[in-house]
Amino acid sequence: MDSRTAPLIPFGAVYFRKSNPPSEDWERDYAQAAKDGMSLFRHWFLWGNIEVAPGQFDWSDYDTHMDLGAKYGIRTVIAEHITFTPEWLHRSHGHLLQIRADGSRSANVMNGSSATGGSSNGAAGSLDFNFAEAREYAGRFLKELVNRYKDHPAMYGYDVWNECNYPGNVGYSTATQHKFRGWLQHKYKDLKTLGRVWRRYSFAEWEDVMAPTVMGPYPECLDWLQFKKDNFYELMQWRIDLIRSLDTKNKITAHGTAASLNNMARGSDDWLASSKVESYGFTWVTARKGSDPWKQASAVDLVRAASRGKTFWHSEMQGGPLWLQPEVIGGAKDDCRIAKPEDVRIWNLISLARGARGVMYLRWRSLLDGPLFGAFGLYGMDGLPNPRSAAAAQIAAWANAPEQAGLFRSAPVQGDVGIIVVPESQLFNELMEQAGQGQFYTKCAWGAYRGFFDNHIRADWVLLDHIDEYKVLYLPYPIMLNPESAGKLRQWVYDGGTLISEGCPAYFGEHGRAGVVQPNLGLAEMIGVLEEDVEFMPDLGEHISFHTALQNRVRGGLFLQSYRLTQGKAWARYTDGRIAGAEHTYGAGRTLLVGTFPSEAYYREQDANTLAFFKEVVAWSGAKPLVQASDPKLQLVVSGGDGNGSRYLWALNPSVNNIAATVAFNDSCGPLPVPEAHWGEWSGDVNGSSLTIAVPAKDAVVLRI
Repeated sequence: MDSRTAPLIPFGAVYFRKSNPPSEDWERDYAQAAKDGMSLFRHWFLWGNIEVAPGQFDWSDYDTHMDLGAKYGIRTVIAEHITFTPEWLHRSHGHLLQIRADGSRSANVMNGSSATGGSSNGAAGSLDFNFAEAREYAGRFLKELVNRYKDHPAMYGYDVWNECNYPGNVGYSTATQHKFRGWLQHKYKDLKTLGRVWRRYSFAEWEDVMAPTVMGPYPECLDWLQFKKDNFYELMQWRIDLIRSLDTKNKITAHGTAASLNNMARGSDDWLASSKVESYGFTWVTARKGSDPWKQASAVDLVRAASRGKTFWHSEMQGGPLWLQPEVIGGAKDDCRIAKPEDVRIWNLISLARGARGVMYLRWRSLLDGPLFGAFGLYGMDGLPNPRSAAAAQIAAWANAPEQAGLFRSAPVQGDVGIIVVPESQLFNELMEQAGQGQFYTKCAWGAYRGFFDNHIRADWVLLDHIDEYKVLYLPYPIMLNPESAGKLRQWVYDGGTLISEGCPAYFGEHGRAGVVQPNLGLAEMIGVLEEDVEFMPDLGEHISFHTALQNRVRGGLFLQSYRLTQGKAWARYTDGRIAGAEHTYGAGRTLLVGTFPSEAYYREQDANTLAFFKEVVAWSGAKPLVQASDPKLQLVVSGGDGNGSRYLWALNPSVNNIAATVAFNDSCGPLPVPEAHWGEWSGDVNGSSLTIAVPAKDAVVLRI
């Protein structure tokens, strides 16, 4: 068995977490997995449950699993969990524990996801690995682990730092504070400059500098949050480098939570995490997130964008019910609280359509104890197959059939428009949220995506580093930009790009300071306007509206910025007649600015006029959506690049009713050939660049076109 190869589309699940499942069922479960076409298991190798005394390791359970994997052809992904600290270390090395902002030390608690001790119930773990001594202990465990299993015939690779993110209230140990000062010295060079930027004018020694414990929109807090992200991903790199120094042949992977739009300021940077590993992935549990069709689509698109062409997996997919968790209490019974076979089917098809090339379920079997008892299991709590597992097995067999090789070599084609992801805007909003505001950045980002999604306009998530790959970009909630980001936008537009921006672009510039000229950082020239007035009253934002040439009443939200023209042309007006939007030509490119946040409005309330706004701005840009459907509930994904010049249409129906619709490609595609079905059945008609299609509920039809 070559650990560096795997089936075309790996399928599997997280299986062993110490004490679960029962050992008497292990071999039976492996045999069932092999029968059902599963090819991978991921096990949690919990440091705190293996190094039972200093330098004494109990590998017996894990040896058994590796050997069973080899026997049944189930490759093993080792999930290293140095975040589970041995009990004896908690006792003897308390000085190495994480320190919270209030000065308390990380507690030794049971973990809800494995029902074992040694956890802090935080992704950062109990130990502060900025202490060299902590890295020495954890490194010893990692070395033992890698050397023991790297040549095992069942070995596939390593999953580092489970759901790589961290809690926001740790990092106040002496080691981390020392490292923070070094980071600041590198950035600011001298203490006087730091004091001036932070507006703390009496630093006498570097030891006077301390991380803030109360968060707010201040330079010290911006620096602290940025340092924490840099630091934790540096510690992720330490793990990777250590493993790779001992094992050069097996894969190194990781997975996050697809949270770069709502949690990047607290460490969930999918772009940064994916850049460090050979393949990437994400956890997405529909019962926790909600079953609105755009949500899973947005998450998969986010991770595909962050993976930058690397293979990525849906690394933890729901396979069974979720019971007594706060995310589901009060929700509708049919909102995935009890997963059905057709749910498992459509979740697989959505992720595969949008580019995922591997699926692992969050649990093969549910835990038998702890708060997550009975949760997520694809198979029964007794380990026996059921209709859900049968649906998963059907997908696995189909995806790995030789005739599907071309389909799964293809990838989604580039979107009609890119949505710019700006970390500093989210960082600033995180600090404003600490001051009593809401998740404005997240609502705007998701609202913009949904506005395009509901119009069958394909939107990709794009970092500023990658904007040269797109001709049309949408910029939601751009309230803070640093000078470098503003400069990239100006140059991109000047060189021919088309930018659609929401209000208050770069209102706050470097160090979170408001500009005295608005738009700030030289954007006024690019946009052709100056601010006339501004209103920061998010509690009244639902009353903001404006009209365009085509729409009588488009909803805005959060803030209101009105303009006077310098070189631009009025494009929209508020109800009182003030200019709400302007268009302008800048160099070889164009800009369209709208002085409020229709994205937040559409996230809040999906009204027809605001939905039409997103279609209108794309038409204004000159972009022509590749494909449209007559039924808005139908999801369409087009993939290409299979090496044979073929393109594939995924028509996905996440609704509970059958759909019959017309699918129309834009004129550039020319006449369609008679499609060939790869999943489902097709017996529709082709008329030029259009076809008719019928898609069953919670299912899909996949056609080679």
